[in-house]
Amino acid sequence: MRTTVGIIGAGPAGLLLARLLHNAGIDSVVLESRDRSYVEHRQRAGILEQGTVDVLRAAGAGERMDREGLRHDGIELRFAKQRHRVDFPGLTGGRSVMVYAQTEVCKDLIALQLKEGGPLLFEAEALEVEGAESERPRVRFRHEGQEDVLECEYVVGCDGFWGVARKAFPAGLSRVFERTYPYAWLGILADVAPSHDELVYARHDRGFALLSMRSPSVSRLYLQVPAGTDAEAWRDEEIWDELERRFETDDDWRLERGPITQKSVTPMRSYVHEPMRHGRVFLAGDAAHIVPPTGAKGLNLAVGDVVTLARALAHEKETGSPGLLETYSATCLRRIWQAERFSYDMTTLLHAGPEETPFDARLQLARLGRIASSRAAETDLAEAYTGFPLDV
Repeated sequence: MRTTVGIIGAGPAGLLLARLLHNAGIDSVVLESRDRSYVEHRQRAGILEQGTVDVLRAAGAGERMDREGLRHDGIELRFAKQRHRVDFPGLTGGRSVMVYAQTEVCKDLIALQLKEGGPLLFEAEALEVEGAESERPRVRFRHEGQEDVLECEYVVGCDGFWGVARKAFPAGLSRVFERTYPYAWLGILADVAPSHDELVYARHDRGFALLSMRSPSVSRLYLQVPAGTDAEAWRDEEIWDELERRFETDDDWRLERGPITQKSVTPMRSYVHEPMRHGRVFLAGDAAHIVPPTGAKGLNLAVGDVVTLARALAHEKETGSPGLLETYSATCLRRIWQAERFSYDMTTLLHAGPEETPFDARLQLARLGRIASSRAAETDLAEAYTGFPLDV
């Protein structure tokens, strides 16, 4: 089996890359270890930056997003029982974000790939990437009980943190930068209309809380909990009671409760692998970097990676020059580290660490007060939240 670009992983990064390459006249094959139902239903990110929204529209994958997604023009910061709204368009020259779940992005891109694109093989487990420094790297994979080989001109690992693509990088080449946080997020899906029309980020002495949504009738909410927490150890009423405490305000705002349909715990970590290219093997998305979810950057960083790579591959096809491919890693890492910085800042701004002192708590409140009172500080947050330029 042969192709120009072998893509490992059918998450949003791999699927969008396949779509962008198809639109550029470059053939690809996508290998996904899970079945289609799993990919289309795994709960992940739900906030799309302005740049991600623009890319999906330009790729022909924005019709349902524009019909069903929820445009948000701001977020609310909540601290010391006070409420402060950050107005994205007013601070960024018109930029906003879209609430549209990763599951829906994947459904849209899968439908397009199966209808118009190259092969997309589900339950095709990549076993090893061989010949990264050769002109024809190969991906050994297992599909329908048989081992096979995909020969490529380029291999792109969009296969997440536990994937095989990164193993093709020599140990002496790889550099890893990471931080593990001592807390996690207990997340719930609930069949109840969101209690606010925009996301609410709440800083409280008992810990962070986030009010989000998946649709006008489904709420997505999170509580900061200790790392290693078992989601089932929390009863539904306990979760609602704790959310109510952390979202408390001095006005008449109320948290609406409803049936909880799903509980999960998300660990918090920051991770970057450098470089993102070795020979003809490239990394994109979670295979190369992970951010804590506080800044809503994970999916959007993956989109930035594959947009950069698709441009580089198209440039190589049109001109014969590998220049943009050779600078792929450096180009992506500039944006990635800005997103890592922002995600770290948001995380430490809003979470109560297990060793937090009264001094630390006062500093958090001072930082939040600065954002609420300074247009410059508020603009910095709005620009980062709505997204760094994809060409940075």
